[in-house]
This record gives sequence, C-alpha cells and structure tokens, in this order.
Amino acid sequence: MLVGLFLSKFDREALKCLGFSSFSEAFNVLGYAIGGKPTSIKNYMQEFDPLFPNSRQGWHKRPIRDHCRETCKNYGHLSLLEFFRLLSPMLLVSGLPLPAGMEELFALDHDNFENEGFSKRLTTGAAAEGFFESSFPKITDFCGHTLTNVTRFGCGFDFRLDPADSQPFLAVEVKGIAEASGEILMTQKEHQVARYLRDRYFLCVVKNFVDTPNLTLFQNPLEKGLRFISRERQQSAITWHARVPA
Repeated sequence: MLVGLFLSKFDREALKCLGFSSFSEAFNVLGYAIGGKPTSIKNYMQEFDPLFPNSRQGWHKRPIRDHCRETCKNYGHLSLLEFFRLLSPMLLVSGLPLPAGMEELFALDHDNFENEGFSKRLTTGAAAEGFFESSFPKITDFCGHTLTNVTRFGCGFDFRLDPADSQPFLAVEVKGIAEASGEILMTQKEHQVARYLRDRYFLCVVKNFVDTPNLTLFQNPLEKGLRFISRERQQSAITWHARVPA
C-alpha cells in the first residue's frame, strides 16, 4: 500500500528515484521483489491517484477505502526523501537503488558495472527469485519436488529441489533480465557448482520485467544452450576496524 502511495504521489519522479523506466517495470520488479503481486501495487496506486495531480484517471468512480484514506493522511504529506527513508528498510532488503544524494546516507557501494548499476542487478535478481517461487508449482520439470530457498547459505545456487523419492536433489540458480534479452553472469562459485552437478543444475532466467515477465530453464547450462565467457576483474575496498576492550 505504501509503495502504491509513493508511486501515485510522486509519479514519474518516483520512477526516476527508483531507477525504473516505466510503471510496468516498477510494478513487476517491486511486486515480485517484496513478495507481493504487481497488480496489488498497481491497484493501490490507482486508488490513491484521485488524491494527487497526475495524468492518470485512477479509480475516480470508486470511493477511496477508509484504510487507504487513513494511510494517505498519515504518510501522504511526506517529501520524496522522507517517504523514501520510510520505505528504505523494505526496499534495501530487495536491493533497490537509492535516489541521487542518498548513497552516502545509506552507505551503499554503487558499482557501475557494464552500464547497469549493481543495485539494479540486485533488484532484478530479487524480483526474479520471487517470480520463480510464484511460478514453481506450474513448472512440469519440477513436478513432485519440494522447494527450499537457500539464497542466504551461499551454496552456489538459490533453490534446492528435493524429490519425493530417494533421487538426489536438484539445484536452481535464478537470474533476472529487465528487458526481453540481455546478459547474465555467474559467479565463480556458481560456475563451479554447475560444473560439478551438471544435469542436476538448472539455470532459470526470468526476462522482460519491463512488460510481461517470463522464464526460461537451462538444464546443465555450461554444456547446453548457453556459452559463457570468463572475465577477470580486480577491485579494492576500504574496511574500518576497531578493537573491543574486555
């Protein structure tokens, strides 16, 4: 609801703040990244639209519900940066980019890698993982498997799929592309695990968040369907250390 209010009040300025090129992309990425539905964010935005000057019609013929009106009363007066600070705990979990001037405040490292911000890559990644989870029950290749999210374990893939019988588990790594086509990358660990598991390793690419997301599965991606080229990069980072007394 708050994301819908944010988009409704600040309109195109909100899109620019979050780094999206269209409302469709914002609905898709935000919806799947925060574990909701794109249509829910769109519907809330349209419900709030009559309260703000913009070019959209919104739901002018439908009375604004009491809880939405109360939410607007409590938060609708906030400025762009104030509203973003309110949303930031949720948005930062999903890897969303910060508006201009906010990077230092939230201490994020923006790595302009191959013409696309690092934070935008995280955003698309979180959305892609959410899309895969919502689509999993319909994927015939994984019928009868139990899905476990292992993204926080750093094991070289995002999801572990366990069959009902004694067969070995399957691994799924999820990548996201904002457009209908584009480039993906695998980390060294992902590449090593994919090489070890071979046919038990699936790469799921979720594409076209700017319009209608869809996914493509690549089983044993290092040997079938895709051609990966290695690139070496060197980085330096500053860390801060302090000794804690007894």
